[in-house]
Amino acid sequence: MSNETPHDGTAPGDRMVRLGVIVFGVGAVATLITVAPLFLGLHPLPSAAYFVCMLMGVGFALSAAGLLRSIRAQRRPPNP
Repeated sequence: MSNETPHDGTAPGDRMVRLGVIVFGVGAVATLITVAPLFLGLHPLPSAAYFVCMLMGVGFALSAAGLLRSIRAQRRPPNP
């Protein structure tokens, strides 16, 4: 029996990491869209657009939590 992590994406925390990357990407795109009018001399977007930018932090936190969950699962002793 091998104690390696399966490579089929079923390790604990993998879904959280993937979801975190997607949420972070949405927040990054929202940040670019929100900041662009400031550099182009256009009217700033409404406050709701700035709140969507906070998804970058949420995505980072989700990814970090998934990574820590995966590490914890790998350190757990195997069941006899």
